[in-house]
Amino acid sequence: MVSAPHEAMHRIFQDHPDLFSGVSKVLGVDFAPPTSVTLMPTDLTEASPLERRVDTLLRLETEDDEPLLVAIEAQGKKDPDKPASWAYYASYLLTKYRLQPMLLVVCQDHATAKWAEQPVQFGPPQWPLLTLRPLVAGPHNMPLIRDPAEVRKDLALATLSAITHAKSPEIGTILKAVTTVLRDEPDAVKNPVIEFISRGLGKLPAAAFWRTLVAVDLSFYKSPLIEEVREEARLEGRAEDILVVFEVRGIDVPEAVRERITTCDDLEILRQWHRRAIVVSSADAIFSDD
Repeated sequence: MVSAPHEAMHRIFQDHPDLFSGVSKVLGVDFAPPTSVTLMPTDLTEASPLERRVDTLLRLETEDDEPLLVAIEAQGKKDPDKPASWAYYASYLLTKYRLQPMLLVVCQDHATAKWAEQPVQFGPPQWPLLTLRPLVAGPHNMPLIRDPAEVRKDLALATLSAITHAKSPEIGTILKAVTTVLRDEPDAVKNPVIEFISRGLGKLPAAAFWRTLVAVDLSFYKSPLIEEVREEARLEGRAEDILVVFEVRGIDVPEAVRERITTCDDLEILRQWHRRAIVVSSADAIFSDD
């Protein structure tokens, strides 16, 4: 199953395709800013049963009059099979579109990023046929954007910075700088940023801090994230009410029962259990009619 951080690391380039030019400059490679962008099909499957899909594929028209195909891959861990797949993507794209392909790999941890950026040669050692050299963006080379003034200069790059530095000890400062800037942005700008960072942080510890910042610092009344935060708060509150009833009534709550109550994600079921908790003689009896 594709994870939320995986999706955020490459889909941000779909919303902000000019981000590729900014990232490439950070990585020391100068590509002209795009004058127009086309989101290309990501299905690279051939007639054979083997299916191949690149995460994001963009066609960038530039001032140099040389269109560029940029394949963007989000990589969560080392995978010895990936370099061969990436080489296939490059040769397939060149063959199909007759345009020069580029590969950008986005990572969230140093080890994966350093592995991904190592050149890989294909062919006999005495005469390598192909050399794969992807651009790699990760915590080892993406800027730590902690100053709101810097966030304001390039919000898309700051968003990617937050995602790639999700495991950094300084992630809290980065996230705080982003929310400081987002206070002054319209919903059309800030809500997508909120969602990208939320997905990018996934289940990492920084995700809880981000959700707190969103709830406290900002007023995202229409944001899916804030609605999710509110729903979780309602669920946690109702689950706690059930456990308090048992505590007041002196009824022991086995660990299995406690876990089932606290992990339930259906508010109506929790309401039913709460009503039953007032009258049942044992904790597990609240589940009797489910």
